[in-house]
Amino acid sequence: MRSQSRLSNPAPLRHRTAGPRKPLAAAAMVIALTAGLVACAPTVSQRGYVPNEDLIADIRVGIDNKDSVLSTFGSPSTVSSVDGNAWYYISSIHEQLMFYREEAVDREIVAVYFDDGGNVEQLGYYGLEDGKIVNFIDRETPTRGKQLTFLQQMFGNLGQFGSATRADPTPGL
Repeated sequence: MRSQSRLSNPAPLRHRTAGPRKPLAAAAMVIALTAGLVACAPTVSQRGYVPNEDLIADIRVGIDNKDSVLSTFGSPSTVSSVDGNAWYYISSIHEQLMFYREEAVDREIVAVYFDDGGNVEQLGYYGLEDGKIVNFIDRETPTRGKQLTFLQQMFGNLGQFGSATRADPTPGL
């Protein structure tokens, strides 16, 4: 009987009193710090394609032509716009930290120059340090005519609808 009384009358559960919960607070702080550190990590992205050194070593100056370079490297990132005798394979690595502007941290360019016959004349290797900053002119060319305000543009055509009629009222033309 004694064993039944224990089962039917269990001991009261002990409840914690409201007090500091150190393990829970420490875990929350660790999670918050980890999330903060992860949010500050830069986002790294790689763009473009540069052939590896083994493929570059396979290109022979004076022997290979545009077709063999195309089959070895694939399509170039860009082609010279002047005469088309220079192909560029461009790869760059960009980093962006939080909301700041994205910045190029590394750039590799393999340039393949061809002679007039289409054979490889020279190979060039360029990096980020070889680039030059080009300052584009951001001035605007003024246009002649009236400078209309927003309200003049909105209300300027009121009453002018329907004054001109079309000879052929065919819809869609």
